[in-house]
Amino acid sequence: MDDFTPEELEAARIIFAGNCDFMWGSADLQQLPPPDFTEIAFAGRSNVGKSSLVNALTGRNTLAKTSNTPGRTQQLNFFNLGGYVYLVDMPGYGYATVSKEQRKDWDKLIFEYLRGRPNLKSVLILIDSRHGLKESDIHLMDLLDKAAVGYRIILAKADKSSKKQIEEVSKSVMDVLKKHPAAYPFVFA
Repeated sequence: MDDFTPEELEAARIIFAGNCDFMWGSADLQQLPPPDFTEIAFAGRSNVGKSSLVNALTGRNTLAKTSNTPGRTQQLNFFNLGGYVYLVDMPGYGYATVSKEQRKDWDKLIFEYLRGRPNLKSVLILIDSRHGLKESDIHLMDLLDKAAVGYRIILAKADKSSKKQIEEVSKSVMDVLKKHPAAYPFVFA
């Protein structure tokens, strides 16, 4: 948090405490909303906690739909945060109880969105703190590096991990981040 002035932090607090509404769901790139606002996307494996983080950041319990079943989010869901920014809840990659064809379509949508959205300013990649980086996470990081889209790593489910486990996973992830030019060089739990 050293990157922000107290005034910027206060402005962000006010924005996140304000209105946030579901605005748009896109199952393909032709359905995307106009690029009117800055976008912050939440990416990660299926059931890692992307929707839960959107809810926590906005102080809502049911804004983004959550489930214990992987694959609940099946499109790009855009939430308008106070008329300033879109929070984009993305379908998870990796495991989900859907057909291979559906999974392939989701992956294509995710990767094409990340590669081609001009107003996408940052991607928050959620990693399960109990398991660390997986091959699919590193694949996404490589894609974001090539597209020059900045991203940050968030260790999710930290409440289900020990302090030691979080420290070990953080160190492991930090070692990998050194090889990725678009990555923010710090891990958040």
